[in-house]
Amino acid sequence: MTSVPYRILHELSGRLRLRVPALAAAGVGEPLRYWLESLDGVLDVRLNRAARSLAIDFDPRLLPRERLLARLADFKPGEPLETHREPADEPSVTPLVRNVLTLLLLPLLPRPAQHVATYLNIGTKLVKGADTLIHEGVKVEVLDALAVGLSASRGKLYTANITDLLLTLGEYLEERTQRQSDRLLRRLLRPAPTLAWVERDGQLVQIPGDQVQAGETLVVGVGETIPVDGYVVEGAALVNQAAVTGEDVPVAREAPKRVVAGSVLVEGRLRIRATRVGEDTTTARVARFIQESLDKSSETQRLADELADQRVYLTLGSAAAVYALTRDLTRVQSVFLVDYSCALKLGTPVAFKSGLYEAANHGVLIKGGEAMERLAEIDTLVFDKTGTLTHSELEVTDVVVLDPRCGESEEALLAMVASVEEHATHPLSQAVVEAARERDLQHISHGEVDYMVAHGLNAQLDCCRIIVGSRHYLEEHEGIRFDAHEMQVKRLLDEGKTLLYVASEHGPMGLIALRDTLRADAEATLERLRALGIERLVMISGDRQEKAEALGRTLRLDQVHGEVRPEEKAALITALQREGRKVGFVGDGINDGPALVAADVGIAMSRGADLARASADIVLTDDRLLAVADAREIAFGTMRIIRTNFNATVGINTAIMAGALMGRLSPVASALLHNGTTLGVLVNALRGARLTESGSVIREAESSHPV
Repeated sequence: MTSVPYRILHELSGRLRLRVPALAAAGVGEPLRYWLESLDGVLDVRLNRAARSLAIDFDPRLLPRERLLARLADFKPGEPLETHREPADEPSVTPLVRNVLTLLLLPLLPRPAQHVATYLNIGTKLVKGADTLIHEGVKVEVLDALAVGLSASRGKLYTANITDLLLTLGEYLEERTQRQSDRLLRRLLRPAPTLAWVERDGQLVQIPGDQVQAGETLVVGVGETIPVDGYVVEGAALVNQAAVTGEDVPVAREAPKRVVAGSVLVEGRLRIRATRVGEDTTTARVARFIQESLDKSSETQRLADELADQRVYLTLGSAAAVYALTRDLTRVQSVFLVDYSCALKLGTPVAFKSGLYEAANHGVLIKGGEAMERLAEIDTLVFDKTGTLTHSELEVTDVVVLDPRCGESEEALLAMVASVEEHATHPLSQAVVEAARERDLQHISHGEVDYMVAHGLNAQLDCCRIIVGSRHYLEEHEGIRFDAHEMQVKRLLDEGKTLLYVASEHGPMGLIALRDTLRADAEATLERLRALGIERLVMISGDRQEKAEALGRTLRLDQVHGEVRPEEKAALITALQREGRKVGFVGDGINDGPALVAADVGIAMSRGADLARASADIVLTDDRLLAVADAREIAFGTMRIIRTNFNATVGINTAIMAGALMGRLSPVASALLHNGTTLGVLVNALRGARLTESGSVIREAESSHPV
């Protein structure tokens, strides 16, 4: 399949207009728009299939013209981009042009021709109303057709045409607004990069990105997009992960750091070993997650649809009552044009989509409006400890010398233990070795290391035989007692620390205390969640109860559950729900899957296991605990917009209805006011909830009606 030919028609800084003959073919326009919009720096893409033209607005500071044209040249018509729904064509302006031409021609035509022109103009509206009545029952299209048809049948041709123009204009703008909300989310569904440099048979070859195999080594240079998930094996670089995590600041990557598909190299060069390719990459999974979110309706949205349908019957009943009392068909027309359903039905999904887009830009993927609605309702949030409130890595916090028989200092003790522990792969061992490396301590030579699985190890040094391990191992197996140092041991344990016991054949030598690394943003996150209405903060941990409670005191948690087995987590969630609480759960491990499903809303951390991410309603793509608070705040803001729009829709349309019932509003005025209200509600929904840098939701028009 060859590339799409094009010709530049007009060019300004940041804007290109091109002739693309292939746009005349069905199924080319929207995939081409999607292909171009997915490129960072593209601001807007407008298609005109009739003229076979394409207008592109872009930021030349972010996107050079040459790169944009190269992107266009790479497009292959008919080649699938991603698994996603194809949106409908752009709303046509033809009905609007027809309406305007009809109104301009009416004064020039004789009366019989005026009738013919009017019915040709409004015929589409009448046919649509009849078709809706037959196949779907009484909907707003039926009311519109009745209003326009009554005017025409009574000889009020200008009123019929002007009313049809206003209704058509309203439909056009509503559809444009709805499409804009879909476009916001489509920008997050990034197509896979087209090309990748891969090492094969000792040579560097360029192949399509979706043909890279797991285990192959890629070379990525400046300005290139990483096409796979993998690990750096050589090189150092600055990588912009904004397309995946929402993090604007480039991050440093070198061996053995992880990189994700969709990231762009800003500086440097990397050799990367691919671990996930094609549909298994992070960007592909994010795209599927977002697409799933578009298919899920919330209870609020379903309720809005039901209320909108009920309001159609209210309008129809009101019109019948007016005619029975006044026999005034003009009032009946005005009442028919008051429609609650458009704003109610469209405003809610547009607000949800805007919220989903804002959340995704802050590193949070929310699986649909229902998950967002439930997130706004929860009053209790339960955190798994390891990997959630803390990082999975341990760090050394204390080196305590108990009996310096060999004259060692804290640094000498740490150096001796690290020199022996470097032969073990246990997380405790690795943390001790890392602590010695950070302090630049010298390796101490020793004899062969004797390792006892799950207990400890020992080795012969020049000064003595050093033994490192658990207290049980040293006391029960080696006969070395730590009773004389019970106060120091108890103090460290009460602080929630894990201890390595160090001794020689002469007796205790020291203690090395380690602790999970508390996330730097943990306390700020919990404080902000309380400010956002979370009444109860709970932690679940497999650690000893005393250790879990020590962390709970540090974080000022309301409830701490220690020594919890994986299968008990879901039961604790259910117990809280039986107390009448709406419960959210934040976790990251495979064993968190049942709890994520049991909770009213499950939130998986960015580095969580695949099962946890699949089970969750919300997935963080950025490794920030504060993203949980961001998600809660965006959910709150979105629900507030929906309530504001609902109240405005009902209140303003009821006022218009009252004016129509009393004969104070003509059909044209009624249509104008109704459409203005609907568009105002949609624009307010499209703007959506926003976060400031401090995390506050800002609503520029919160104190005024969205009209």
